[in-house]
Amino acid sequence: MRKRTVAGAAVVLAGLGVTAAGGGRELLRRQAAIARRRIGKPLGEHAIDADRIWKKTYGDPLRLLVLGDSIAAGLGAERRKDTLGARIARGLAKELHRSVELRTAAVVGSESSALAAQLDGLPSSYRPDVAVIVVGGNDVTHRVPVGESVEHLEHAIVRLRSTGAEVVVGTCPDLGALREVPQPLRSLGSRMSRQLAVAQTHAAVRSGAHAVALARVVGPFFITNPDEMFSLDRFHPSALGYKRTAKALLPSVLTALGVADEVPFGHHVPAEVRPPDR
Repeated sequence: MRKRTVAGAAVVLAGLGVTAAGGGRELLRRQAAIARRRIGKPLGEHAIDADRIWKKTYGDPLRLLVLGDSIAAGLGAERRKDTLGARIARGLAKELHRSVELRTAAVVGSESSALAAQLDGLPSSYRPDVAVIVVGGNDVTHRVPVGESVEHLEHAIVRLRSTGAEVVVGTCPDLGALREVPQPLRSLGSRMSRQLAVAQTHAAVRSGAHAVALARVVGPFFITNPDEMFSLDRFHPSALGYKRTAKALLPSVLTALGVADEVPFGHHVPAEVRPPDR
């Protein structure tokens, strides 16, 4: 597994700037430099620790595991209750009237290749009831081949499923929502992130996981309301952004747990539980 040092949103965007040839490549490099200056690294490299039992008084705790990158880790949230994991945990507790034990293995800056290490770092006795994976943005900015990215994702899903866990994948967000990134670099990032998201969906459902197309389900909120949905660095979600993202993921999490029977637009059920064609 390749190990990368997190340098913030602005630095990894530079990776997109070397995908073209000749003058086009030089243009993208200049635009990546502009993005680095605009975005900076105001949030640091560590998310708030939100791991705890949420709504402990409800009892009968459900074990929720969150894997992936900085969005999964909750970077940008200023309070632990506003991280993605905490938002999902609180939503589950409300719907199920059960406490939820949150464990966050996600690491800021992770690519899909880091999922194996995140799983390896868990106690051998730990068995989550449901796992949520959000990953892919760093694969795009680091130009990881799509096939390689989805292979790592698929392996992680299979490992989790073998322990009895249900799995929900939030596919790669649309990098075209990043207004601080100039054109045509932004359009290139959008196209690449959407291609990865489609591949992630196919890999997830064929491996027994649920998939949520975040670019479709929650992406429009980030595009139309960037001031409210993005945090200080204009790259990671704000508290409201995480609230919307958790709300977008929750229907599939509930369906994976057998609580809901149907999923809305942008949600995809595993191949083996999809109803037969009529």
